[in-house]
Amino acid sequence: MTTDIKVPTLGESVTEATVGQWFKKEGESVSRDEPLVELETDKVTLEVPAPADGELASIVVKEGETVEVGALLGSIGEGGGKAAKPAAAKTQQKAAGNGAAKAVPDSGPAKQSGGELVDIVVPSAGESVTEADVGEWFKAEGEAVAMDEPLVELETDKAAQEIPAQAKGVLEVILKKQGETVQVGEVLGRIRVGASAGTRPAAPAKAEAEQGAKAEAPSGEKRPPAPSAAKMMQEKGLAEADIDGSGKKGQVLKGDVLEALERGGNKAEEAKPSAPRAPSEPGDEGREVRVKMTRLRQTIARRLKEAQDNAAMLTTFNDVDMSAVMELRKSYRDLFEKKHGVRLGFMGFFVKAAVHALKEIPAVNAEIDGNELVYKNYYHVGVAVGTDKGLVVPVVRDAQDMSIADIEKTIGELGRRARDGSLTLQDMQGGTFTISNGGVYGSLLSTPILNAPQSGILGMHRIEERPVARDGQVAIRPMMYLALSYDHRIVDGQEAVTFLVRIKEAIEDPQRLVLDL
Repeated sequence: MTTDIKVPTLGESVTEATVGQWFKKEGESVSRDEPLVELETDKVTLEVPAPADGELASIVVKEGETVEVGALLGSIGEGGGKAAKPAAAKTQQKAAGNGAAKAVPDSGPAKQSGGELVDIVVPSAGESVTEADVGEWFKAEGEAVAMDEPLVELETDKAAQEIPAQAKGVLEVILKKQGETVQVGEVLGRIRVGASAGTRPAAPAKAEAEQGAKAEAPSGEKRPPAPSAAKMMQEKGLAEADIDGSGKKGQVLKGDVLEALERGGNKAEEAKPSAPRAPSEPGDEGREVRVKMTRLRQTIARRLKEAQDNAAMLTTFNDVDMSAVMELRKSYRDLFEKKHGVRLGFMGFFVKAAVHALKEIPAVNAEIDGNELVYKNYYHVGVAVGTDKGLVVPVVRDAQDMSIADIEKTIGELGRRARDGSLTLQDMQGGTFTISNGGVYGSLLSTPILNAPQSGILGMHRIEERPVARDGQVAIRPMMYLALSYDHRIVDGQEAVTFLVRIKEAIEDPQRLVLDL
């Protein structure tokens, strides 16, 4: 008697998936609910559990093949008995095959007493977020951890967050490796409470060992390559000595391997005189590098395309004389920084000006919900911030109640947290209008894309001196182009132009902001 392993329902509008990895081979024993195969869709990566105890009788669909919902993946036959390790600890099962695994009970959170285990659980990441990708582990199995010390980074489609240790002890086991997709509530690993690094048996063999990487280095020495990096190094024939590691304690990460491949792969070769290169063949390795998009980058791409597809997007332009604001900054910069502890920038003026304009033109602060228009009497202004992981838009909440100093402080703190990767989902939710400053990168003019479901986004650009007419004379003034992209389904052309004119008037005469004019 056999039990079929079928492709489960994958969610709304998802009809097919690609087989990623089989965790068992034909003939190996399996236990009920043990992860058997990984499926990848355009929205999520999930593991299909075993529907029964027994042994894997057949694998019908190989890795890399595409299957539809309900398709037969393989079958489980009788015999073989249950797998020796708990289903949840897939990594321990692999290590057990090498005879190095230590049994860890797969139960609920253990009591925090000496020698007990405490689960490291994927926390709730906020509304509509149910899964995340495991990023970097900051500790290796067997290393000592302190209470509240960051252990692992999780990356969702909106933010990256660090998971702290819930107890003091030793990281007993890592159940979810870097790159794996996990659901809210899943166990990432376990901490042995009260233990020290020297009182624990040798750590289980890890994925690095399976891929030929070195064993964990003693504390203070260079860490072994990350699993994904070790695998790529083995595939490309690179040695660890050829690559400069950018991770903690010099650990080689996947990005370091990719950089090494772009340079040519071998640091020793860089010192040699370059030899004539043979004509490249179409399949010449190293000319192209494929890197899986991060969850954040995938979400950015999807949301930007959705904004173009779903909104009737149009852009209007104007320019603004920055002389008055620049003179104001020059006169009060030192006094402002001394009193408020933050530098006086341009964003504070533009956020304040945007709030004044939004009050006059409420359609720019509205959104479409089905067949209704939602007008908002609060002003949560998103400020686009570029990071090494992509563009994020933290929100300055209730900007209408804030002074320019308060706005500058808030933007400074949000920007720092964006670059540190410590923004929370709450920091980026609920914006009603967005400002993007491409000028900091040298942009002269652009058409920013809406941050759906918002109806307007203001684009700032670089300041440059240009000749302009003033009182019948040609004068050289510091000018900035402004762009307002808007949803023409909600905002009429006259409203959009008026909105941008109000921004221009407030910046060219900043006293209007003080007098609320």
